[in-house]
Amino acid sequence: MTTDVLSSKELYKIDPVFGQNSFDDHEQIVFCNDKDTGLKAIIGIHNTVLGPALGGTRMWNYANEWEALNDVLRLSRGMTFKSAITGLNLGGGKAVIIGDAKTQKTPELMRSFGEYVHSLSGKYITAEDVGMTTEDMDIVREVTPYVTGISESKGGAGNPSPITAYGVFMGMKAAAKFQYGSEILEDKKVCVQGIGHVGEALVEHLVNEGAIVTIADINQERLEEVRSKYGVTIYGGNDIYSEAMDIYAPCALGATINDETIHKLQATIVAGAANNQLADENKHGKILQERGIVYAPDFLINAGGIINVYAELEDYDKQEIMRKTENIYNTTLEILDNAKVNNITTHTAALNIARERIETRKRENSK
Repeated sequence: MTTDVLSSKELYKIDPVFGQNSFDDHEQIVFCNDKDTGLKAIIGIHNTVLGPALGGTRMWNYANEWEALNDVLRLSRGMTFKSAITGLNLGGGKAVIIGDAKTQKTPELMRSFGEYVHSLSGKYITAEDVGMTTEDMDIVREVTPYVTGISESKGGAGNPSPITAYGVFMGMKAAAKFQYGSEILEDKKVCVQGIGHVGEALVEHLVNEGAIVTIADINQERLEEVRSKYGVTIYGGNDIYSEAMDIYAPCALGATINDETIHKLQATIVAGAANNQLADENKHGKILQERGIVYAPDFLINAGGIINVYAELEDYDKQEIMRKTENIYNTTLEILDNAKVNNITTHTAALNIARERIETRKRENSK
């Protein structure tokens, strides 16, 4: 008889869903497969106490299915707290499509995905995320009403990226007010890592305010394009975390604050658009606190996008979208002050507020 011995790195596969920290009591996980279109997707519905689960769809060429599953679990969980802390009557959900958005995305694939969304009868409402466009959401809208972020010409709120960037900018200014005593970002050295639609819009706000901006991205063509447009500096080294900077703004994928990077980080503020910036929320949040680095919780300051698409459900105008997004500044300051007074991490302070709102609604619903 032979016995297979699992390495410690493989042990997590024994309980690939319910046993993961990222699972966190998800209500429902849907695996979607369509042989004809090549669709392989996962929809995560974390919590619907406050309302239907709303969250974007990300198309990414994941290394394996486990990576995709873990990503959708972390992202959908984050959406629950993002909606709760922003005061929206929405739950948390997210979807990922496994594949290369540049070469494998087709209208047929998007319609097939839309049919899976429709099968959930409104429990999950989708929108755009990494690898997706407003035009893709228009295609999904052909087969289901449970989609937001569609074109303005079709009655939607349009591309949420500029609003997301504005909310991050507001959160960054609040963090500067807390850390430096002034919200003015002129002459502050800011590194924006990831210059997709949100990252570029954030760069524009920073340049207009007079910040000294350095950009980093894996796409050299995009780097050149943004440098030419805004006159910023492209980072040319190989260890951006060790570079002198005031503010680190991660705007690509998550977990860039991790065991390898956190002790090298030279910034005094972390404020960006990426989801799940801390690889380990508790551990890395505590280290940032101990090092005196102000962390503006990502699920708070990047909430402008969901505020924008929520307008399609509640039928409020651009003026109200901007008002709600600007309020991210006040909420960020409140959370940073709360964390300081109670000697807890800013992530914990934000999470406590979000969870309390959910628990209050749960008690109301049970009466």
